[in-house]
Amino acid sequence: MSLLRKSLAANSSIFTSSEAATVAMIHSASHRVLLRRSSCSSLRTATSVDLFYRRGSALSIFNTVTHYSTSSSDDFPPSSKQRSRGPVMAAKKASGGEKQEEGRYKHTVDLPKTTFGMRANASVREPEIQKLWEDNQVFKRVVDKNEGEHFVLHDGPPYANGELHMGHALNKILKDVINRYKSMDQEARRDLTQSKLRAKAAKFAKATVKTQMASFKRFGVWGDWERPYLTLDPEYEAAQIEVFGQMAFQGYIYRGRKPVHWSPSSRTALAEAELEYPEGHVSKSIYAIFRLVSAPPTSDGLLEEFFPDLCLAIWTTTPWTVPANAAVAVNAKLQYAVIEVQSFSGDASTSSGNKKQRLGHVLKEQKKPFLIVASDLVPTLEAKWGVKLVVKKTLLGSDLENCRYIHPIDKRECPVVIGGDYITTESGTGLVHTAPGHGREDYVTGLKYGLPIISPVDDDGKFTEEAVQFSGLDVLGDGNIAVMNYLDEQMLLIMEESYQHNYPYDWRTKKPTIFRATEQWFASVEGFRQSAMEAISQVKWIPPQGENRITAMTSSRSDWCISRQRTWAIIALKGSDAWWYMKVEDLLPEKYRDQASDYEKGMDTMDVWFDSGSSWAAVLGKSGGPKFPADLYLEGTDQHRGWFQSSLLTSIATKGKAPYTSVITHGFVLDEKGCKMSKSLGNVVDPHTIIEGGRNSKEAPGYGADVLRLWVSSVDYTGDVMIGTQVLRQISDIYRKLRGTLRYLLGNLHDWEAGNAISYNDLPMIDKHALFQLENVVNTIRESYDNYQFFKIFQIIQRFVIVDLSNFYFDVAKDRLYVGGTTSHTRRSCQTVLAAHLLSIARVIAPILPHLAEDVWQNLPFQFTVQDGSAAKFVFESKWPAPNEKRLAFPVEEIGFWGKILELRTEVNKVLEVARASKLIGSSLEAKVYLHTSDASLASRLHEMCTASNDADALHRIFITSQAEMLHHVEDEVLKAIPYSGEYLIQGSNRVWIGVSRAEGLKCERCWNYTPQVGSFVEHPTLCGRCYKVVAVQPEPAVSAAC
Repeated sequence: MSLLRKSLAANSSIFTSSEAATVAMIHSASHRVLLRRSSCSSLRTATSVDLFYRRGSALSIFNTVTHYSTSSSDDFPPSSKQRSRGPVMAAKKASGGEKQEEGRYKHTVDLPKTTFGMRANASVREPEIQKLWEDNQVFKRVVDKNEGEHFVLHDGPPYANGELHMGHALNKILKDVINRYKSMDQEARRDLTQSKLRAKAAKFAKATVKTQMASFKRFGVWGDWERPYLTLDPEYEAAQIEVFGQMAFQGYIYRGRKPVHWSPSSRTALAEAELEYPEGHVSKSIYAIFRLVSAPPTSDGLLEEFFPDLCLAIWTTTPWTVPANAAVAVNAKLQYAVIEVQSFSGDASTSSGNKKQRLGHVLKEQKKPFLIVASDLVPTLEAKWGVKLVVKKTLLGSDLENCRYIHPIDKRECPVVIGGDYITTESGTGLVHTAPGHGREDYVTGLKYGLPIISPVDDDGKFTEEAVQFSGLDVLGDGNIAVMNYLDEQMLLIMEESYQHNYPYDWRTKKPTIFRATEQWFASVEGFRQSAMEAISQVKWIPPQGENRITAMTSSRSDWCISRQRTWAIIALKGSDAWWYMKVEDLLPEKYRDQASDYEKGMDTMDVWFDSGSSWAAVLGKSGGPKFPADLYLEGTDQHRGWFQSSLLTSIATKGKAPYTSVITHGFVLDEKGCKMSKSLGNVVDPHTIIEGGRNSKEAPGYGADVLRLWVSSVDYTGDVMIGTQVLRQISDIYRKLRGTLRYLLGNLHDWEAGNAISYNDLPMIDKHALFQLENVVNTIRESYDNYQFFKIFQIIQRFVIVDLSNFYFDVAKDRLYVGGTTSHTRRSCQTVLAAHLLSIARVIAPILPHLAEDVWQNLPFQFTVQDGSAAKFVFESKWPAPNEKRLAFPVEEIGFWGKILELRTEVNKVLEVARASKLIGSSLEAKVYLHTSDASLASRLHEMCTASNDADALHRIFITSQAEMLHHVEDEVLKAIPYSGEYLIQGSNRVWIGVSRAEGLKCERCWNYTPQVGSFVEHPTLCGRCYKVVAVQPEPAVSAAC
């Protein structure tokens, strides 16, 4: 079982979708599991399960339903139809002190008895169970008893950011379910000094670790919480440095000046995974012109007639990058046009829909320049600018290469270059303003032509002195406006227009970022991209489309910027704080210390994704620790571009293989209307409130951790999932019914011990069939656990435990359990089946509902021993139910026959309901059922059951009527004597006639069955023959002497 080591990212900059830490080592009988965790729109259609059986295996057919079952239940599961509860009610009334004659036999009725409460009282009971586990070191006990092969679920470093939300709950509970199953189966910142800031960051991270740890414990998540691994631990940092070193030695690491995502608000470079794209961002876009001054000699005077009034028209959403312009790029294959602006009609300031527009002064001039634009865009631009555009000449983009124009600000000459496929006619002008210091495609094009990398912007996002008149202005604010105004003054602005589009924001500060060329450390992905692609194909992805996502992202990603500008860093042995207080010579190896003057400290820190992406190196493959690679990574779907990918790249670069063999991704948690949760919308669902309740207990009752866990198991986590008040009520109702079912089992086993068990061969057929169903259900649930399809387990439990058992087997069993006789064969055989169900159900639900399962186990009225003969004092010491081939060997013909019996029982109930509605009978025990079928084989079997010597298999017991009779013929005279009847098809082919009349004989005072035997026994004239035999061997209870 599991040693789950919890580790939360001590680096407060780290964030992955799973935001807490766990490390689990799970050792099961067949294998050992290690789960390591580093710290750090409509309701979805559910799938209901009907089970169809074949010999030796289970076949599952899944039908779609769109809601949960919400029917109510009594203290103990009720029957599916109105039934006679005579012996139960009589005994209850008598024990309650009511004066009635029936009370004299109350001591002979075996009513359920258990200390297991119907109410979960989760806010009290669950913490008690958690304390029970802690006091008895159950987690350690389970780990120590398992010596199988390792199974490793590696849980990566998340963001230590405070209280947990529903995303944490979904993520961590999914991991804990797997863990438990495998265990059974085997500004102010700038005023701070660097050392003070690092101390505050470490304090914050450790406090968050403690807070999140407490919340995860309350979720019922198991882990070795006393020994977490933290990303700020020197050992972890050393492992990360080792990965960096190995990549450097292999030539994958280099330092270069490239444009990267830069956050002025955080003053650091960002990775793709640290960006978000909020809706509604509006940029100021411009159409501007750059004046051409020459064409290359190879153009053969193609443009000569238009000089000196010929201009290139460009469009950009980042006017602030114009000072860094180094070229204008065109698509060699596109057709371009030289156009003449002939007329202008319209205001200088207009509005188009929601777009604010301002036309430039150049269009108001009498003499207007010739412009070059993409031919396909001429009609669009004509409409947008409100002018008449006349095409004077057309040419290919390749004809424009090496033309020269005057830079609009610093007046230097710049070239026209050929760009890539990113230049289209979908928007803009077909010509792209190119600033290699501020754009990825621009940079690539710049390398091709040897363009200068100009980036006159500082860490705060303000223009430097290199931008001359714009120096000190904020590029995303007044600097942007100043550039547009300058262009307009120079007659170079055609139009300014607001433009709504996706724009990258810093996910921490929630403020916009920029592209900016800076000196950074990079990992050359190109050096190992093919190996990474091959490794991806060898990993099992759940759901399968996850492979497509990470393949696309990995195949197209550029070199990885792995450095950051923050006040934390990494160094081995003494920890990263040493970098700030140790001198250069002290940091160098001894043989290099005399060269200390040749070195200087770099103050960049590593990208958080390199940090978290190295967790496999710090956790896996160490001596005595979990194996490498991990068997499973499980995080949110956003981690295809985050932790999954960073872990893959670092591992491929240094180990040549992926750090995982399987990857599971889950969706996001939405409200029950399918909307994203937001405090402003007031639709946030808090896991703590779900568990403990809110201020108004009626509106927000405390459901406990198990109801939250049951919800997790109920959803198809491979997509986005929904939760809300109505969903929780439905889940709570299902939980309550399940608890009621378990209480029924416990209550009817109050006097049970293993020595009372009836051998399989001596069991009635109804009991053998029940065990066959149980075995198939356990096997199907196990298969679903193995495939991580927990929602199927939820469906099976709901269908089998709550519906099938309660509505049939438990319903039929009450008679022999309550009035069949304490030590009778028929009651003991039923208890044999109930014990098997109780022990199996408690164990198969334990990974999902650990508190409920343990509560059941602590209320077992008997001791359960495992294969080695030791007592399983806790449910997780009991192991997974062992396969029972004898139960699965239930004959095929019997499977089919009992399927007919179940369907026949449903049809009999329909006729009984008609008779009841017509006042012929009250309870079903007042009825006699008649059957007739022309199917000889079926008729023979039904006749046997009508006269069965084994009371449990008697047909009238299954129908819960007093009598049942097979008729060889249905004559008119017979029909006249039977008031209510009907003909039904059983399994679509067997036609059965069903009739109902009043039962024969008198009512037994003890069991309330009707029989002619009542009145035949002198000592007990009000009893039937069965009850007489039971009472005859049971002594009267002792009577207290009067005072």
